[in-house]
Amino acid sequence: MTGLSLWVQGARPKTLGAAVSPVLVGTAAASRYGPVSDWRAIACLVVAVALQVGVNFSNDYSDGVRGVDAAREGPVRLTASGLASPSAVKRAALVCFGVAGAVGLVLAVAVDLRLLAVGAVTIAAAGLYSGGPRPYASAGLGEVSVLVFFGLVATCGSAYVQLHRVPLLAVGGSFAVGLLACAILLVNNLRDVSSDAAAGKATLAVRVGAAKAAQLYEASILGGLAAAAALGAFVPGALLALLAAPLAVSPLAVVARRPDPAVLVDALVATVRLQLALSALLALGLWL
Repeated sequence: MTGLSLWVQGARPKTLGAAVSPVLVGTAAASRYGPVSDWRAIACLVVAVALQVGVNFSNDYSDGVRGVDAAREGPVRLTASGLASPSAVKRAALVCFGVAGAVGLVLAVAVDLRLLAVGAVTIAAAGLYSGGPRPYASAGLGEVSVLVFFGLVATCGSAYVQLHRVPLLAVGGSFAVGLLACAILLVNNLRDVSSDAAAGKATLAVRVGAAKAAQLYEASILGGLAAAAALGAFVPGALLALLAAPLAVSPLAVVARRPDPAVLVDALVATVRLQLALSALLALGLWL
Protein backbone atom coordinates (compact mmCIF):
# COMPACT_ATOMS: atom_id res chain seq x y z
CA MET A 1 0.00 0.00 0.00
CA THR A 2 1.52 3.34 -1.07
CA GLY A 3 1.75 6.38 1.16
CA LEU A 4 -1.19 8.21 -0.39
CA SER A 5 -3.47 5.18 -0.51
CA LEU A 6 -2.54 4.43 3.08
CA TRP A 7 -3.76 7.82 4.27
CA VAL A 8 -6.87 7.61 2.10
CA GLN A 9 -7.77 4.29 3.69
CA GLY A 10 -6.96 5.70 7.12
CA ALA A 11 -9.44 8.50 6.48
CA ARG A 12 -12.14 5.80 6.14
CA PRO A 13 -13.76 7.11 2.96
CA LYS A 14 -16.63 4.62 3.23
CA THR A 15 -17.92 6.56 6.25
CA LEU A 16 -18.03 9.95 4.53
CA GLY A 17 -21.66 9.58 3.50
CA ALA A 18 -22.45 10.60 7.08
CA ALA A 19 -20.87 14.00 6.34
CA VAL A 20 -22.41 14.49 2.90
CA SER A 21 -25.96 13.51 3.88
CA PRO A 22 -26.85 16.41 6.24
CA VAL A 23 -25.50 19.00 3.81
CA LEU A 24 -27.65 17.59 1.00
CA VAL A 25 -30.81 17.60 3.11
CA GLY A 26 -30.22 20.97 4.78
CA THR A 27 -29.44 22.71 1.50
CA ALA A 28 -32.44 21.13 -0.22
CA ALA A 29 -34.72 22.21 2.63
CA ALA A 30 -33.45 25.77 2.26
CA SER A 31 -34.08 25.68 -1.50
CA ARG A 32 -37.82 25.54 -0.90
CA TYR A 33 -37.72 29.06 0.51
CA GLY A 34 -35.46 30.76 -2.02
CA PRO A 35 -32.35 30.44 -4.17
CA VAL A 36 -29.32 28.81 -2.60
CA SER A 37 -25.69 29.87 -2.84
CA ASP A 38 -23.52 27.23 -4.46
CA TRP A 39 -20.35 28.34 -2.73
CA ARG A 40 -21.98 28.25 0.70
CA ALA A 41 -23.27 24.75 0.07
CA ILE A 42 -19.81 23.63 -1.06
CA ALA A 43 -18.24 25.29 1.98
CA CYS A 44 -20.65 23.40 4.27
CA LEU A 45 -19.68 20.19 2.52
CA VAL A 46 -15.97 20.89 3.01
CA VAL A 47 -16.51 21.62 6.70
CA ALA A 48 -18.55 18.46 7.23
CA VAL A 49 -16.14 16.18 5.37
CA ALA A 50 -13.08 17.72 7.05
CA LEU A 51 -14.68 17.20 10.46
CA GLN A 52 -15.57 13.60 9.64
CA VAL A 53 -12.07 12.78 8.43
CA GLY A 54 -10.62 14.63 11.41
CA VAL A 55 -12.72 12.54 13.79
CA ASN A 56 -11.60 9.38 12.01
CA PHE A 57 -7.92 10.26 12.32
CA SER A 58 -8.39 11.45 15.91
CA ASN A 59 -10.11 8.19 16.79
CA ASP A 60 -7.35 6.23 15.05
CA TYR A 61 -4.71 8.09 17.06
CA SER A 62 -6.45 7.98 20.45
CA ASP A 63 -7.54 4.35 20.26
CA GLY A 64 -4.16 3.37 18.87
CA VAL A 65 -2.11 4.88 21.67
CA ARG A 66 -4.53 3.45 24.26
CA GLY A 67 -4.28 -0.03 22.75
CA VAL A 68 -7.99 -0.20 21.92
CA ASP A 69 -7.40 -0.97 18.22
CA ALA A 70 -5.04 -3.90 18.79
CA ALA A 71 -7.42 -6.58 17.46
CA ARG A 72 -10.22 -5.23 15.28
CA GLU A 73 -11.97 -5.97 12.05
CA GLY A 74 -12.71 -3.30 9.46
CA PRO A 75 -10.66 -0.49 7.93
CA VAL A 76 -6.93 -0.13 8.39
CA ARG A 77 -5.82 1.44 11.68
CA LEU A 78 -2.76 3.54 11.02
CA THR A 79 -1.56 3.94 14.59
CA ALA A 80 -2.30 0.47 15.95
CA SER A 81 -0.84 -1.25 12.90
CA GLY A 82 2.34 0.81 12.98
CA LEU A 83 1.79 1.97 9.40
CA ALA A 84 2.05 5.59 10.55
CA SER A 85 3.49 7.15 13.67
CA PRO A 86 1.06 8.40 16.34
CA SER A 87 2.36 11.95 15.90
CA ALA A 88 1.71 11.85 12.15
CA VAL A 89 -1.85 10.63 12.63
CA LYS A 90 -2.44 13.28 15.29
CA ARG A 91 -1.14 15.97 12.92
CA ALA A 92 -3.47 14.70 10.19
CA ALA A 93 -6.42 15.07 12.55
CA LEU A 94 -5.37 18.60 13.52
CA VAL A 95 -4.95 19.59 9.86
CA CYS A 96 -8.47 18.39 9.11
CA PHE A 97 -9.89 20.28 12.07
CA GLY A 98 -7.92 23.32 10.94
CA VAL A 99 -9.42 23.11 7.44
CA ALA A 100 -12.91 22.82 8.94
CA GLY A 101 -12.23 25.80 11.18
CA ALA A 102 -10.82 27.98 8.39
CA VAL A 103 -13.69 27.32 5.99
CA GLY A 104 -16.16 27.69 8.84
CA LEU A 105 -14.63 31.07 9.64
CA VAL A 106 -15.25 32.22 6.07
CA LEU A 107 -18.88 31.13 6.36
CA ALA A 108 -19.28 32.88 9.70
CA VAL A 109 -17.91 36.16 8.35
CA ALA A 110 -20.18 35.94 5.31
CA VAL A 111 -23.32 34.85 7.15
CA ASP A 112 -23.37 35.36 10.91
CA LEU A 113 -20.52 35.68 13.39
CA ARG A 114 -22.53 33.67 15.92
CA LEU A 115 -21.65 30.65 13.81
CA LEU A 116 -18.15 30.94 15.28
CA ALA A 117 -19.50 29.66 18.59
CA VAL A 118 -21.28 26.78 16.87
CA GLY A 119 -18.12 25.91 14.99
CA ALA A 120 -15.93 26.05 18.08
CA VAL A 121 -18.25 23.72 20.01
CA THR A 122 -18.46 21.35 17.04
CA ILE A 123 -14.69 21.12 16.59
CA ALA A 124 -14.21 20.65 20.33
CA ALA A 125 -16.80 17.86 20.34
CA ALA A 126 -15.08 16.21 17.39
CA GLY A 127 -11.71 16.28 19.11
CA LEU A 128 -12.98 15.10 22.49
CA TYR A 129 -14.99 12.21 21.04
CA SER A 130 -12.12 9.82 21.62
CA GLY A 131 -9.40 12.26 22.68
CA GLY A 132 -8.56 14.07 25.89
CA PRO A 133 -8.38 12.65 29.41
CA ARG A 134 -12.06 11.61 29.46
CA PRO A 135 -13.29 10.84 25.93
CA TYR A 136 -17.06 10.82 25.86
CA ALA A 137 -17.14 7.93 23.38
CA SER A 138 -16.06 5.85 26.38
CA ALA A 139 -18.99 7.21 28.37
CA GLY A 140 -21.59 5.82 25.99
CA LEU A 141 -22.39 9.26 24.57
CA GLY A 142 -21.15 8.78 21.02
CA GLU A 143 -24.58 8.17 19.53
CA VAL A 144 -26.02 11.26 21.21
CA SER A 145 -23.17 13.33 19.82
CA VAL A 146 -23.70 11.95 16.31
CA LEU A 147 -27.41 12.77 16.43
CA VAL A 148 -26.66 16.31 17.58
CA PHE A 149 -23.68 17.20 15.38
CA PHE A 150 -24.12 15.05 12.26
CA GLY A 151 -27.88 15.38 12.45
CA LEU A 152 -29.25 18.60 13.93
CA VAL A 153 -26.22 20.89 13.70
CA ALA A 154 -24.99 19.86 10.24
CA THR A 155 -28.43 19.76 8.61
CA CYS A 156 -29.85 22.87 10.24
CA GLY A 157 -26.54 24.68 9.84
CA SER A 158 -26.50 23.96 6.11
CA ALA A 159 -29.96 25.50 5.85
CA TYR A 160 -29.09 28.45 8.09
CA VAL A 161 -26.15 29.62 6.00
CA GLN A 162 -28.54 29.89 3.06
CA LEU A 163 -31.56 31.49 4.75
CA HIS A 164 -30.25 33.09 7.95
CA ARG A 165 -32.88 30.99 9.72
CA VAL A 166 -33.69 27.33 10.25
CA PRO A 167 -36.90 26.09 8.58
CA LEU A 168 -38.87 23.30 10.23
CA LEU A 169 -38.23 21.12 7.18
CA ALA A 170 -34.53 21.17 8.01
CA VAL A 171 -35.24 20.20 11.61
CA GLY A 172 -37.38 17.27 10.49
CA GLY A 173 -34.81 16.23 7.93
CA SER A 174 -32.08 16.37 10.55
CA PHE A 175 -33.75 13.56 12.47
CA ALA A 176 -33.95 11.36 9.39
CA VAL A 177 -30.25 11.96 8.75
CA GLY A 178 -29.17 11.90 12.38
CA LEU A 179 -30.93 8.69 13.37
CA LEU A 180 -29.31 6.87 10.47
CA ALA A 181 -25.96 8.32 11.52
CA CYS A 182 -26.64 6.84 14.96
CA ALA A 183 -27.27 3.50 13.28
CA ILE A 184 -23.88 3.74 11.56
CA LEU A 185 -22.12 4.29 14.87
CA LEU A 186 -24.15 1.59 16.60
CA VAL A 187 -23.23 -1.09 14.08
CA ASN A 188 -19.62 0.10 14.17
CA ASN A 189 -19.52 -0.24 17.94
CA LEU A 190 -21.44 -3.51 17.83
CA ARG A 191 -18.71 -4.87 15.56
CA ASP A 192 -16.09 -3.79 18.10
CA VAL A 193 -18.02 -4.62 21.28
CA SER A 194 -15.71 -7.42 22.42
CA SER A 195 -12.44 -5.60 21.73
CA ASP A 196 -13.78 -2.36 23.21
CA ALA A 197 -14.90 -4.14 26.39
CA ALA A 198 -11.53 -5.85 26.72
CA ALA A 199 -9.74 -2.51 26.31
CA GLY A 200 -12.00 -0.70 28.78
CA LYS A 201 -13.70 1.49 26.17
CA ALA A 202 -17.28 1.65 27.46
CA THR A 203 -19.23 2.58 24.33
CA LEU A 204 -23.01 2.42 24.41
CA ALA A 205 -22.86 -1.06 22.88
CA VAL A 206 -20.54 -2.21 25.67
CA ARG A 207 -22.73 -0.63 28.34
CA VAL A 208 -26.07 -2.08 27.21
CA GLY A 209 -24.79 -5.30 25.66
CA ALA A 210 -24.87 -6.62 22.12
CA ALA A 211 -28.54 -7.65 22.18
CA LYS A 212 -29.84 -4.24 23.23
CA ALA A 213 -27.39 -2.47 20.93
CA ALA A 214 -28.84 -4.47 18.04
CA GLN A 215 -32.33 -3.37 19.09
CA LEU A 216 -31.20 0.25 19.24
CA TYR A 217 -29.75 -0.16 15.75
CA GLU A 218 -33.10 -1.40 14.47
CA ALA A 219 -34.91 1.46 16.22
CA SER A 220 -32.54 4.01 14.68
CA ILE A 221 -33.07 2.64 11.17
CA LEU A 222 -36.84 2.56 11.53
CA GLY A 223 -36.83 5.97 13.21
CA GLY A 224 -34.88 7.50 10.33
CA LEU A 225 -37.31 6.06 7.80
CA ALA A 226 -40.27 7.25 9.89
CA ALA A 227 -38.85 10.78 10.12
CA ALA A 228 -38.49 10.92 6.34
CA ALA A 229 -42.04 9.61 5.91
CA ALA A 230 -43.36 12.24 8.33
CA LEU A 231 -41.90 14.99 6.15
CA GLY A 232 -44.06 13.63 3.35
CA ALA A 233 -47.10 15.04 5.16
CA PHE A 234 -45.75 18.53 4.45
CA VAL A 235 -43.83 17.96 1.23
CA PRO A 236 -45.14 14.94 -0.70
CA GLY A 237 -41.90 14.72 -2.64
CA ALA A 238 -40.12 13.78 0.59
CA LEU A 239 -41.72 10.35 0.29
CA LEU A 240 -39.15 9.64 -2.43
CA ALA A 241 -36.81 8.90 0.46
CA LEU A 242 -38.71 5.70 1.17
CA LEU A 243 -37.43 4.26 -2.09
CA ALA A 244 -34.24 3.66 -0.12
CA ALA A 245 -36.06 1.45 2.41
CA PRO A 246 -35.18 -1.85 0.67
CA LEU A 247 -31.51 -1.07 1.35
CA ALA A 248 -32.28 -1.48 5.07
CA VAL A 249 -33.35 -5.12 4.77
CA SER A 250 -29.91 -6.69 4.49
CA PRO A 251 -28.11 -4.84 7.31
CA LEU A 252 -31.11 -5.24 9.62
CA ALA A 253 -31.06 -8.99 9.01
CA VAL A 254 -27.31 -9.20 9.56
CA VAL A 255 -27.38 -7.21 12.80
CA ALA A 256 -30.33 -9.23 14.11
CA ARG A 257 -28.17 -12.36 13.82
CA ARG A 258 -25.24 -10.65 15.58
CA PRO A 259 -22.63 -12.62 13.63
CA ASP A 260 -18.85 -12.44 13.83
CA PRO A 261 -17.34 -8.93 13.68
CA ALA A 262 -16.03 -9.49 10.15
CA VAL A 263 -19.58 -9.90 8.85
CA LEU A 264 -20.70 -6.69 10.58
CA VAL A 265 -18.20 -4.76 8.44
CA ASP A 266 -20.52 -5.34 5.48
CA ALA A 267 -23.51 -4.24 7.57
CA LEU A 268 -21.67 -1.03 8.40
CA VAL A 269 -20.99 -0.26 4.75
CA ALA A 270 -24.61 -1.09 3.88
CA THR A 271 -25.86 1.28 6.59
CA VAL A 272 -23.73 4.12 5.24
CA ARG A 273 -25.10 3.36 1.77
CA LEU A 274 -28.66 3.43 3.14
CA GLN A 275 -28.15 6.80 4.81
CA LEU A 276 -26.64 8.38 1.72
CA ALA A 277 -29.34 6.98 -0.59
CA LEU A 278 -32.16 8.08 1.70
CA SER A 279 -30.63 11.53 2.12
CA ALA A 280 -30.10 11.99 -1.63
CA LEU A 281 -33.67 10.94 -2.37
CA LEU A 282 -35.02 13.12 0.43
CA ALA A 283 -33.02 16.07 -0.87
CA LEU A 284 -34.35 15.46 -4.37
CA GLY A 285 -37.90 15.30 -3.05
CA LEU A 286 -37.49 18.56 -1.16
CA TRP A 287 -35.88 20.25 -4.15
CA LEU A 288 -38.64 19.36 -6.62
